[in-house]
Amino acid sequence: METPEPRKGMPSPKLSREEFEQRYRQQFRDPAFEPLSADLARITAAAWDAYAHSRKAPHTQKAGPEFVDPDYDMSVDWIAARDAIRAAQSRHEDKAGPHRILLINGSSRSEHTCPGEMSKSYRLIEIAQQAMAAADVTTEILDLSRLSSEYGRNIYPCKACFSTAAPLCHWPCSCYPNHSLGQTQDWMNDIYPRWVEAHGIMIVTPVNWYQVSSPIKLMMDRLVCADGGNPDPTRTHGKDARKAKEIELAGWDYPRHLEKRLFSVVVHGDVEGAENVRRSLSDWLTSLHLQPAGAEAEIDRYIGYWKPYATSHEELDRDDAVQGEVRNAALNLIDAVRKTRAGRQVTAGEDLKAPREK
Repeated sequence: METPEPRKGMPSPKLSREEFEQRYRQQFRDPAFEPLSADLARITAAAWDAYAHSRKAPHTQKAGPEFVDPDYDMSVDWIAARDAIRAAQSRHEDKAGPHRILLINGSSRSEHTCPGEMSKSYRLIEIAQQAMAAADVTTEILDLSRLSSEYGRNIYPCKACFSTAAPLCHWPCSCYPNHSLGQTQDWMNDIYPRWVEAHGIMIVTPVNWYQVSSPIKLMMDRLVCADGGNPDPTRTHGKDARKAKEIELAGWDYPRHLEKRLFSVVVHGDVEGAENVRRSLSDWLTSLHLQPAGAEAEIDRYIGYWKPYATSHEELDRDDAVQGEVRNAALNLIDAVRKTRAGRQVTAGEDLKAPREK
């Protein structure tokens, strides 16, 4: 098949210098910065220069002999992220190492910013962690509420490189940081290794408008590179869309970078959507080639059904059944991880090759 040219035609988002400087200075509105106006003028000029010259990755080094193009100028940020993933993969494969469980709080609610109260999702995560405490496992909590409550925590949106051509989506993601656009402090380079080293993943999330929470969705989209992403950005000369199309049409193997890890999903709602959200999360994780830990590890429940939001925590206090189900889901996940690592858990059909790739 002849390689198609990348389609163009969208309006440019390029800002004029005046627009750029006005937008850049908005982050310094606090009166504390007023005595620093001369310094800010110089900093703003430097930021404009980076933007005007599109210096996405200002610090690079030669890729080296392990890459297809050893002379390619590779972002040092990407190399550091790749090295962290490699180290995490070594921990994952260490048969003498502990069982590693990643617990993910998907709620954006936090007592440390508005609304001034913790989430039920975090409480359920704590219940799961307590159930695992005596089970000789290593647990880590990934608290996505820090996106809304902690300075400098960002997960930027996926740019959908995969939809242009699979090899254009790099593993780990190379779209960020983008210093020229000020898209820095992206959390995903810290999150990728946590997924990689884990033997089991447990996600607890509320329903937000019939969907997963926005923090969960941001993380989901940025994990697309784990499902068929290209581990060698030099093959596509960075983000050369036409080259990526050419490589995909020549044959792409869609490497599954997180396959065979086990998962558990707990979804709780107030009035609607819990079952659909649980199913969508389960389908997504299965499409990544993770394996469900078992029927007891997937839960969708309503806490305080059609009751006032003001008493939702009290409803959870009284709901012993939900608390018990979360404990069982956690223990089910641990049991599946133990048996899988010991070679005693068999997934029917796991050696079959799918006739259709992603």
